[in-house]
Amino acid sequence: MSSSSFKPNPLSLSVPDPALDRWLRDSGYLDLLDSSAPAPAAATAAATPTNPASASSGAAADVLAFARTLASLLTLNPFAGLSTADLAKPTPSWSLAFVGAPGAASYSWPPTPTQARLRVQENVRRYARNYAALSILIFACCLYRMPMALLGMLSSLAVWEAVRYCRDRWGLATRAPGVGQALLHCAQIATVILLYVCNMQFALVYAIGLSYAVMMLHASLRKLTPPRLSDPVNKNRRAQPRRS
Repeated sequence: MSSSSFKPNPLSLSVPDPALDRWLRDSGYLDLLDSSAPAPAAATAAATPTNPASASSGAAADVLAFARTLASLLTLNPFAGLSTADLAKPTPSWSLAFVGAPGAASYSWPPTPTQARLRVQENVRRYARNYAALSILIFACCLYRMPMALLGMLSSLAVWEAVRYCRDRWGLATRAPGVGQALLHCAQIATVILLYVCNMQFALVYAIGLSYAVMMLHASLRKLTPPRLSDPVNKNRRAQPRRS
């Protein structure tokens, strides 16, 4: 008995994974896969008669499912399917697409690890520019909360501005290239010392960690609503009549 249920067929067609994902995304089947989630154990336990043993087993199943989903999110690489084409797309609407329409159930905990991975990878593709803007905002807030790091960043910018002024003022790039190169190395050493003394590394670690946590939390809880309905740009495109 062979190990495979299907025999190899040279006439069969194979679809690449990126093309299949693109087709599922454009046709809306990813949204159907996200909405057709299995019922949680708590709902099935509520439909059965009350029993202490069944209630405890249902609670244990819920805790185990939560732990499995959380473990899958912690071990997932959310940027695996991200491409430059996703970053080049227009920024989705913050109110309708990113946050969700008011009154709509746009958020829920993914009941299975597969659904959690599907949500995270697809939402990172859809809202890559929104997450980038949030990362910049979080980094600015971290600099505001850490004035020494902000002072170090401004001091390093002042050092490089002074180096640029000196190179342009005295023409060090053409007249004395050795002096200009030495000045650049001194500016690099001064920048490293300033950023280290002012604890810029802690501000970067805090900003990166907080941005990653916010992105994973939103991407895993945000349902895959069809972009055709949540994006006003696509609405306008569909509303325009076709020219013959």
